[in-house]
Amino acid sequence: MTETAVRLPDLTREFEGRVALVTGGGSGIGRAIARRYAAGGGTVVVLGRREEPLKETVALIEAAGGRADLVSCDVRDAVAVADAVNGVADREGRLDALVNNAAGNFVVPGERLSPNGWKAVIDIVLNGTFYATRAAADHMLPAGSGSILNVIATYAWHGHPGTVHSAAAKGGIVAMTRTLATEWAGRGVRINCIAPGPTETEGAGKALWGTAAARERVLASVPAHRFASPEEIAESAGYLLSDRADYVTGEVHVVDGAQWLGKSVYTDEGGNR
Repeated sequence: MTETAVRLPDLTREFEGRVALVTGGGSGIGRAIARRYAAGGGTVVVLGRREEPLKETVALIEAAGGRADLVSCDVRDAVAVADAVNGVADREGRLDALVNNAAGNFVVPGERLSPNGWKAVIDIVLNGTFYATRAAADHMLPAGSGSILNVIATYAWHGHPGTVHSAAAKGGIVAMTRTLATEWAGRGVRINCIAPGPTETEGAGKALWGTAAARERVLASVPAHRFASPEEIAESAGYLLSDRADYVTGEVHVVDGAQWLGKSVYTDEGGNR
């Protein structure tokens, strides 16, 4: 029997001619995803409140030969988000991908979380994700194509002490993602989530493991015994945003070194797996 040759995709040009908008693209995972998309030949626009880190992301992409731009916007402002998304689509003539990465988080016991603290995180994470998604849909649905990726965390479904505001917001994003996936699958628009585990970024380090002791506790919870790099997360994001994942929608892709699964792994008396 003669085997048919399989033609592998050229990952260096898989996003050529396409345009992506990445919220929270000024640092960490958002910056890494923006750089990955640009490395695949796509044009990237990074969005955030502070221009300086956005300029740094643009400079890194351009230094590597990519094409990038920025827009300053607060994702909590629905009108401003719609204007930003529409502006990108108008300038570039299209919008092929949206990455909702903008987030806000801090560890606090539920009984000490103020209504303002709750509202701040819900507004950024859940509402901001919907505002950008809703605005992007106005361009993607008429075009009959598009890929949306929402960055969440595994505690969206298993919970974690000190994250009631963030877990509730990200859990809402999972429900939103699955609902819209069923609505839009037949119209050419895919929407998925990616759930990174502990990742070596400055923002996460300060917010979630700000001391050496806290860092060791987090590391001990990961069966892979290490943190992820932003680039590793970006590679998985690149797959979900690409045509290689054309039949994948409404899913949550976990990239966490088995951390959340490890919560149910039995140990011996010495705490060894």
